[in-house]
Amino acid sequence: MPCPPILFALLRTTSLCFVPFPGSLLLYSSPMKTLLRTLLNLALIVWLGAEIFFPVVAAITFGTLQGATHTAGTIVGELLRILHGMGIVSGLVVLALLALAPAWHIYKPRNVLAPMMLVVLMLACTAYSQYLIIPAMERDRATAGGAIDTADATNPTTIHFNKLHIRSERIEEAVLLLGIATVVLVSWAESAGTQA
Repeated sequence: MPCPPILFALLRTTSLCFVPFPGSLLLYSSPMKTLLRTLLNLALIVWLGAEIFFPVVAAITFGTLQGATHTAGTIVGELLRILHGMGIVSGLVVLALLALAPAWHIYKPRNVLAPMMLVVLMLACTAYSQYLIIPAMERDRATAGGAIDTADATNPTTIHFNKLHIRSERIEEAVLLLGIATVVLVSWAESAGTQA
């Protein structure tokens, strides 16, 4: 169906957003595609950058506050909550942009499925850590009297806390590895789209 004249005139005045394409298809222009790709990459950079930087901050915090591991743990726990919040927002942005990219003719539909699945796994891991592991660790800390480092190492609460801590570290590592794989697959989708 041809583009109505009034719609065509409107689209011409907003040429940064839409460009008429032969056969009456409307495609996003190159600047708009660039903007959308930039937002996608920026969301991935924010999430993965925070994942990479977090262990450095944790190590510096525990190194600086060697005599006050409870205080260091409290600071790192709060930073982890912030990291998870950033990850969830960034992940939802990435997921939305990947879901909409085929409609905007940025990527082919089949090329975004694998990155979308990885982002869903990243979000699931982040939510699991944020809403299940961290609250359980806080309960263990409260049960141990507020400072887990002063509790007996053979205490079941301390053992459970340490198990959860190791699980939390593994989940953050998984999120980072899944994120790197997502970057690779998005790059592949980009190159596959330009070859078509």
